[in-house]
Amino acid sequence: MSKIEPRLNLMDVVMLVSGSMIGSGIFIVSKDMMLALGSPFWVLMCWLLSGVITLFAALSYGELAAMMPEAGGQFVFLKRAFGDLTAFVYGWTVFLVIQTGVIAAVAVAFAKYLGVLFPSISEENGIHIGSLFISISQFVAILSIITLTAIHTKGIKNGTLIQRIFTISKLLALFVLIVLAFTKLSSENYFSQNFSDLTSAVNYNEQTNVSTPLNGLSIFVFLGTALIGALFSSDAWNNVTFLSAEIKNPQRNLPLGLSLGVFIVTVLYILANIAYFILLPAMGDATANSPEGLGIRFADHGRVATAALNTFFGNTSIFIMAILIVISTFGCNNGLILAGSRLFQSMANNKLFFKQAAQLNKYNVPSKSLWIQCLWASLLCLTGSYGQLLAYATFSSLIFYIVTIIALFVLRKKEPDTPRPYKAWGYPIIPMLYIIITSLICLDLLIFDPKNSILGVVIILLGIPVYFLFSKKQNAASEFSK
Repeated sequence: MSKIEPRLNLMDVVMLVSGSMIGSGIFIVSKDMMLALGSPFWVLMCWLLSGVITLFAALSYGELAAMMPEAGGQFVFLKRAFGDLTAFVYGWTVFLVIQTGVIAAVAVAFAKYLGVLFPSISEENGIHIGSLFISISQFVAILSIITLTAIHTKGIKNGTLIQRIFTISKLLALFVLIVLAFTKLSSENYFSQNFSDLTSAVNYNEQTNVSTPLNGLSIFVFLGTALIGALFSSDAWNNVTFLSAEIKNPQRNLPLGLSLGVFIVTVLYILANIAYFILLPAMGDATANSPEGLGIRFADHGRVATAALNTFFGNTSIFIMAILIVISTFGCNNGLILAGSRLFQSMANNKLFFKQAAQLNKYNVPSKSLWIQCLWASLLCLTGSYGQLLAYATFSSLIFYIVTIIALFVLRKKEPDTPRPYKAWGYPIIPMLYIIITSLICLDLLIFDPKNSILGVVIILLGIPVYFLFSKKQNAASEFSK
């Protein structure tokens, strides 16, 4: 019988954490944050707060990961603390929208920016199969998912090599963008203009062209909604815990790798946004004819990084940024596909998913789990609903992060004598701060973005009847086998 062998070292853990976090978000979401807040200072505060709370979570997850270095990570933590139902509902949500939805969205972003380099890859060109229209862009997105899935079925070594190459490439690319921007710090006057007033904040509605000054409580209301962009750009850091069983010395490498990976990305994200504010006016002019003139708030299609590079490379920046995002999204999906399959494998091992997903092939990887994940993510690419699913998934992710940090407290009380090679730094203050801050963000979203938040809750709650149906079917199968 095939057996999983630990092959991933500390560098692999750091590459998986940082590589899964960096997709296309850092290059585009700053526009939406500027629209929400109208203040470079508060936008930077968003990125800082997002990084801090993500680091708080990573520090807390480190204890759970070192305590339970098993395939499935967060699923295992929740099962041990709260039982099968909570763990299944988490796994159900991850499979339905969180993991596969993100994979689909990242694949579509990959195809979209590949289309900049090869114009024939477009959403207009395609084929009709009955009433279904499949665009060339959708086909390429699905092909990228299939390609990465096929690579991962041949063993974990190839996947981790791809992860190293693509993660190092995009880390270096972000670093170069930052360095280039800082060379203009003394010659450009945008930075001083952008930060001349640290107190004012303005919400701008693109549909109505109405600007509303923010002050007091209203700043924190829109700060909460603007945080979604930063949090989404920083998500998927927890995926490495799904691979716990394949990590060497997990008691050391998991907590350390989680903290290092999140810290590196947080620093780069903040510096990248400072770079944008050096090179571009924050507010910009909606009628301007140049990317620089449009600035950050009116950046075309949200392409803030492209506008920033335009100050160095002119129109060539469009192709440079397209190459960078193609690399970034391909590397991001590599990590997501690799990690997600291990979660579904763990669920199957616990008889909470299709039993075939637990099977290892001759390369000691759960190939059927990989293909099940591939199939659903590909279908989401075809439906075109992945974008909406992501809006629900972001809220759902925050809920499960809170529940998992609560599991840290539950297991401290429930299993006080269980060996803990690493104990959460700052316990109980840091984990409690994470729970409070993230709960306030969720409350903010429920009040001011009720549609996406409530539908996110609905998706989670749908997992409850599915769990009982699944359990009933499993029990019936067990009785029949007797």
